[in-house]
Amino acid sequence: MPNIHSKPLAILGGTFDPVHIGHLNAAWEAAELLDADVRLMPANVPPHRPPPVASAQQRVAMLRAALHGQSRLTLDTRELEREGPSYTVDTLAELRAEQGDRPLVLLLGEDAFAGLPTWHRWRELFDLAHVGVLTRPGAESAWLPVSGGQDGICKVAAPTALREAPAGLIAALPITPLDISATRVRELLASGLTPHYLLPSGLLGNPALLAPYAGG
Repeated sequence: MPNIHSKPLAILGGTFDPVHIGHLNAAWEAAELLDADVRLMPANVPPHRPPPVASAQQRVAMLRAALHGQSRLTLDTRELEREGPSYTVDTLAELRAEQGDRPLVLLLGEDAFAGLPTWHRWRELFDLAHVGVLTRPGAESAWLPVSGGQDGICKVAAPTALREAPAGLIAALPITPLDISATRVRELLASGLTPHYLLPSGLLGNPALLAPYAGG
């Protein structure tokens, strides 16, 4: 039986190149919905997208600045410390070994969830964690066949249900839609503009952290 006295641990992965308000808002609202701790986990070599512009060390510095002063959202650098592609199944296997039967929740946007069958050993993800799909409030979600109950995987109606088992369930997590992309932030910075309301104050207060994206 899961430890019902333990909060779920949720994971939000990405390149965070750079981390922006959209990332932080998604992580915070998911933490509130799940009553969970959330770890932001930057990828070393993302299997499904181009390599980051900023180095691993630069992205870690930006994340530390963005997360400074609060404890619910934290940084986990394990994928940066592992060579080769950052396969989520390997990360979740490590976390499961560390966390015992604590509920683990992998946070994914709807686009990432739709592409889940292309992920490395994707079916094993549900042996290790739940999946929380970040959706727009009130929107109808086009769930993949994995949510239909095959192989013991099922969709659940409420995020609170993810607290009742260590892994294997899917839930929609409706969060405030913020249409912010790291690509657009990089474009603004390269043009010499300041994306003032798109980045956390910890980055804006330290322009040197944004140097990787400055125009030539």
